[in-house]
Amino acid sequence: MSLFKQLLIAICLFMVVAFAGSFVVSLESSRAQYVNQLRSHAQDAATSLALSLTSNIDDPAMVELMVASIFDSGYYASIRVVDLASGNALVERSATPDNQGVPQWFINAIGLEPAGGEAIVSRGWQQTARVEVVSHPMFALAKLWQSALGSLGWLLVCGVVSAILGAMLLRRQLKPLDYMVAQSQAIGRREFLVLPELPRTPELRRVVQAMNQMVEKLKALFQESTERSEKLRIESYQDSLTGLSNRRYFDMQLKMHVSNPEEELAGHLLLLRVQDLAGLNLRLGGKRTDSLLVAVAHLLVSHCEKYPKIRHLISRSRGGEFAVLAPGMGREETLELVEDIENALKDLGATGVSDISPVAHMGLAAYMPGEATLTLLGLADQALSLAETQGEQTWSYAENGAVVSAGDDQHTWHRVLDQALIEGGFKLFFQPVVRTSDITRVMHYKVLSRLVDEQGQAIPAGRFLPWIERFGWSSRLDLWMLRNVLSDLRQHDRSLALNLSAATLADAQALEEIFDLLRQHAKLGPRLTFEIGEEQLPEQSVLEQLTRRLQAHGFSLALQRFGGRFSMIGNLAHLGLAYLKIDGSYIRSIDEESHKRLFIEAVQRAAHSIDLPLIAERVETEGERQVIAEMGIEGVQGQLVGDPTPWE
Repeated sequence: MSLFKQLLIAICLFMVVAFAGSFVVSLESSRAQYVNQLRSHAQDAATSLALSLTSNIDDPAMVELMVASIFDSGYYASIRVVDLASGNALVERSATPDNQGVPQWFINAIGLEPAGGEAIVSRGWQQTARVEVVSHPMFALAKLWQSALGSLGWLLVCGVVSAILGAMLLRRQLKPLDYMVAQSQAIGRREFLVLPELPRTPELRRVVQAMNQMVEKLKALFQESTERSEKLRIESYQDSLTGLSNRRYFDMQLKMHVSNPEEELAGHLLLLRVQDLAGLNLRLGGKRTDSLLVAVAHLLVSHCEKYPKIRHLISRSRGGEFAVLAPGMGREETLELVEDIENALKDLGATGVSDISPVAHMGLAAYMPGEATLTLLGLADQALSLAETQGEQTWSYAENGAVVSAGDDQHTWHRVLDQALIEGGFKLFFQPVVRTSDITRVMHYKVLSRLVDEQGQAIPAGRFLPWIERFGWSSRLDLWMLRNVLSDLRQHDRSLALNLSAATLADAQALEEIFDLLRQHAKLGPRLTFEIGEEQLPEQSVLEQLTRRLQAHGFSLALQRFGGRFSMIGNLAHLGLAYLKIDGSYIRSIDEESHKRLFIEAVQRAAHSIDLPLIAERVETEGERQVIAEMGIEGVQGQLVGDPTPWE
């Protein structure tokens, strides 16, 4: 029972006890007073009647008349005139008055007995008769009953008024407690609320101050952990001059996006080299040369900004060498990007961004998921070397024969994918996500899609997703996946996680269709979590609205491939995310590379401070699992614990 109800009930009980005590005291006082009044009433009547009968005691008719007149004029139970010589009653009148609406239980509870009085009738000096008068208490009981009803009515009025005023007062006084409950719940949602107005009640004021101090302390600890983790990330994976990622981060991303044939996308690798960097240092000086490199970095960022998947995959390898990894980008898009960068480099000095236009060449190489990273780097280096020996064109393109096949043309993919979306030519695959401490305990299954070709073979998503995105059909695929996942959930009790693409998040109509489906299957909410890639996150306001709508229907949201933008965790803290999946590039070989371990430990401390579970992606070796288990990461996903497979 809440404190508000307890205090309100206590007030009501106090009113009842106060009324009962007051009523009992008043009743006893009134009862004693009425007993005296009844006795006095009976004695006065007896004395008056005796005096009246003194001169008429020998006239029986007159005696009876006088007794009748007295009896009829008041509340008497009986009046008797007794002859003293014989002991016989000369005249006797008695009656039982009406109870006047007084209930019998009240009469029995009061216990007010009749009171009597006596007087002697004399004839001269001789006593001849005795008058006995007994007063009936009914009139006193009627008065007591009316008094009790009046007291009860007054109590009810006072009780109702007191309850209303007390409830208003208690609600106002206890409002800080409600806010403190909201503070505690907000901490569970990774929010840090502070009560701005302190209550006037000293006891509550101290409690609220202590709660505010605790929240501020937690917020400071979380902010400190976030800043420490971001600092470690910058020191380990960011180039200090240009602000781009460094060679270490580039190698991590290259391994993750290229070496996995199951989930990653085909794409391109672009290498850019500013020529004669040593000569520029001698001729221009270190400061101007550094400014030139910064200008080239800003140029790459500005031209890659319109491609969400690659804007965080731009690196400065060393010196004047830059690299851009472009997963999911087709040949036409990539060539268009290269030509834009080539023109921008030529105009760099004219635009005023830099005081000179650098001589730079670019090498472009296509790759397929599962290709060896050294092979891809060698191919890109060959293209770069060829570009340096060419004439006016400053870039060169290289590709393996396996990159483009007859089945990869646009018209074929358009027909195949459109038919698959209409007829259901995709198949659901499920990859387990298990507890780090016990890989036999499954937390949930990640849902992946595979395209089934004419021979019945499952084509990995990396082959067809770039075409899905190019045709603008990502929302169609997401809706197909969701319908089939909801149907699948009704057949078992497992928990699933399903990805939402950036195109779907930006499509209002597609989102409404998704929420219509979720409303119809709200009972499945606790077993389905939606995941969004870190590189696909929308604006903060849009993300908050999406989270609230999902939670309103009982579903939850999580973030995958997290780590490249760790500074944004402060904005995500209050969204109530189900978990964070750490980007596999930070997990790969973590048992051998200490810089990754330091960074993940900092991330774990920050996430633990706000009770946010972490899951490691792309765990492939037992050594990696043991390291992340030591760091307290709750779950693992990867080839070590199971490849994506359909249900048996």
